[in-house]
Amino acid sequence: MNSISKLALILLLIIFNSNSSIAQSESQKANAIVKEMLVAMGGIENYNNTHFIQWEFVGRKLFWDKWTGDVRVESQDANQTILLNINTLKGKAYENGILVEDVKKTNELIVKAKNWWINDSYWLVMPWKLKDPGVNRSYVSTGKLAGGKAADILQLTFNSVGVTPDNKYWVYVDKEDHLIKQWAYYKNYNDTEPKFLKPWNNYQKAGNILLSFNRINEDLSPKNVIVKSDFDPLIFSKL
Repeated sequence: MNSISKLALILLLIIFNSNSSIAQSESQKANAIVKEMLVAMGGIENYNNTHFIQWEFVGRKLFWDKWTGDVRVESQDANQTILLNINTLKGKAYENGILVEDVKKTNELIVKAKNWWINDSYWLVMPWKLKDPGVNRSYVSTGKLAGGKAADILQLTFNSVGVTPDNKYWVYVDKEDHLIKQWAYYKNYNDTEPKFLKPWNNYQKAGNILLSFNRINEDLSPKNVIVKSDFDPLIFSKL
């Protein structure tokens, strides 16, 4: 290897190490901001101890046992009720109050219900999922919220998790109260312009945690949210 090639290799190594250090620093800063945010929302222990969540979203009513993975999805538009476990993908489905006997169709409905749950629960508990496995967090910059308040902007990308792992999000964390107040959705992580920029505010106490109830569009705001530990487990096995 001649001297020019050696010099080029050294420069590449310097650039690589510099970029790696910057990326590590951005990740560490993002993790520190997320840690403050989770404390402000009630603490990750309280979220993990939250047993049951019920809510309505875009024409669906969902019941979720966080501890077992049992889910009930009632789709008003399709007149379907699907009972499943999101971990085992076992369950059953009803259409117009009648049990679906066809195994193939039942399995298709169970997969559809899991995808609904993934989407609808993300619109409800997204801040609590920022440290999930497969979620990449990095610090972008300091920005401003719609009202002019300062916020830390974090970027979220995903490693083969969820239904649409190519998505990207920017979340805006209020510097004063450490709560996410705004989020931007990018269909692809290479996109430079978001598909939407929406509020994430109107925080209310639900059980021992905080949840946000405002997405500006009423249809996209979670409604009738119930968080509790005492519930009838038969809702996950009977129509």
